[in-house]
Amino acid sequence: MDMADRAVPDTVVYEGQFGSFVITEADRRGVIIYRAGLVVAAMAFAIAIGLVSAYGPQPWVWRSLSVLYAVLWLGLGISLATIHIYLQPLHRALQIFWLIGGFASLGVAHGDPRPFLLTVYEQPLTLLGVGFTFAALTGIFFKEAFCFDRLETKFLTPLVPLLLLGHLVGLWPLAWEQALLIAWAMLFVVFALRKVTQAIPPDIGDKSVFEYLKQQRAANS
Repeated sequence: MDMADRAVPDTVVYEGQFGSFVITEADRRGVIIYRAGLVVAAMAFAIAIGLVSAYGPQPWVWRSLSVLYAVLWLGLGISLATIHIYLQPLHRALQIFWLIGGFASLGVAHGDPRPFLLTVYEQPLTLLGVGFTFAALTGIFFKEAFCFDRLETKFLTPLVPLLLLGHLVGLWPLAWEQALLIAWAMLFVVFALRKVTQAIPPDIGDKSVFEYLKQQRAANS
């Protein structure tokens, strides 16, 4: 057995739906990395919205936003690599969304000499590609709302697509978009910080379910 997968010294045996299991150091480390990715993404987003709110659409602000978007995307990717989701197809779908959003963002950034997010803002159709990044993020919000009944994620799950789709079709006045972005940033930070203080075992879930599903996939392959 790999040393990273051994059970923690004060091993607690949990009874799952399909048998007993223990939580290992590797499990705990994965949860910590998942939460760290969320904090990085949330802080990058909050700083970006803070810069726009405080200084407006200045050239250096747009350039900073592009860097902060890259940080958010990387933090989100770290979280998607370590998140515990029972349904593997859903997990893979969110990771694919993240990748599509990343490739689309690179295409937009290299296809226009202007700052990346300025292009996205002025050409809403770019959200048809870049928006996949935020679809992946919304998937995490939905998962957390469903699994842990978190109030902030219940607001974030519809807020993010409504804001982006509204911008895509020109629905929201500028003042509304600003208000929704600020609400998104605040709720995202609250969510990420609350995850830091949450007990680790609930984020790991019922490992017997993961093992059962793994055995089912092996039997059907």
